[in-house]
Amino acid sequence: MQRAELESSGYLGNRFELRRSEWSRFTRNDGLKRLVDLVLAGLGLLVTLPLWLGVMLAIRIDSPGPAIFTQERVGRHGRRFQFYKFRSMYVDAEQRLSEVIARNEIDGPVFKMRNDPRVTKVGAFLRRTSLDELPQLVNVLRGEMSLVGPRPPLPREVEKYRPADTVRLTVKPGLTCLWQIRGRSEVGFDQWMEFDREYVNNMSLWLDLQILVRTVWVVISCRGAY
Repeated sequence: MQRAELESSGYLGNRFELRRSEWSRFTRNDGLKRLVDLVLAGLGLLVTLPLWLGVMLAIRIDSPGPAIFTQERVGRHGRRFQFYKFRSMYVDAEQRLSEVIARNEIDGPVFKMRNDPRVTKVGAFLRRTSLDELPQLVNVLRGEMSLVGPRPPLPREVEKYRPADTVRLTVKPGLTCLWQIRGRSEVGFDQWMEFDREYVNNMSLWLDLQILVRTVWVVISCRGAY
């Protein structure tokens, strides 16, 4: 990770700087973290492939449109990438955002809403069980994401970040994180950002493993998922 890359991203610049010791710690951990990502994401993809077929069929039967939803997100160093999910909303959901934006149930630049009318019947089940996130295993294998890391934000959200919020862009975004295991959508934006800063400042393989184990229970319990 090079400081110049962060400055050239257009998001970080001189707004937030990590301590020099933290830069070297990230560099040491990168290789092992990537190896764990490749092994576990590869196994996860193989094990869940039959489930993918069933989910994709259910989505196509439930509403018109593709089974896989792609969206531009912001990753490490501010680089943008194509983010994959099983489609859980109607295909015109983005165009209808203005209809529901006033009913946002979380503060900050993100949008979260229970009983969002843009969500399909199958999509509601996929979101509640977190099955809609499975295609992000492909993002992990491509190196755009990690199994553990701050959730990847939308460009329009990053544009409204405060200086301290940009620290989350210094590491790869992940499938799960401290926010996921500590309440998800029930957590306010400020607390969410604090969880991400806590992760970055204490990043280690041991912490990643703890988060992955706790994520299993969170997914089973469907806590904070909607």
